[in-house]
Amino acid sequence: QVQLVESGGGLVQAGGSLRLSCAASGRTFSNYAMGWFRQAPGKEREFVSAISRTGGSTGYAHFVEGRFTISRDNTKNTVFLQMNSLKPEDTAVYYCAADRKYIENYSDMSATYDYWGQGTQVTVSS
Repeated sequence: QVQLVESGGGLVQAGGSLRLSCAASGRTFSNYAMGWFRQAPGKEREFVSAISRTGGSTGYAHFVEGRFTISRDNTKNTVFLQMNSLKPEDTAVYYCAADRKYIENYSDMSATYDYWGQGTQVTVSS
């Protein structure tokens, strides 16, 4: 079992930045690829970004490419999502997730992930 706790969400004006963190506990963090997903009101959960176990491979949804950066610190059991140039359409609950299946890469499909955090609200005002 892996427990995931997100933090760093909040209210920010358009064009601003936030840094989300996801702290993991319970199992060896470096055995998991990590992903960030988001869900806006009335919409389905969607992929935002993911990172492989070692951090050597990362991926982004097209709508955050160039604005968001995912990283991880395996010594601190934490994955981060740096979000810059935020837009009102980025408003959503952001979830981190852990996947034990992928070894060298990562998945952009929510069904792949085994463990999920409770989410952190990000609100971007115009």
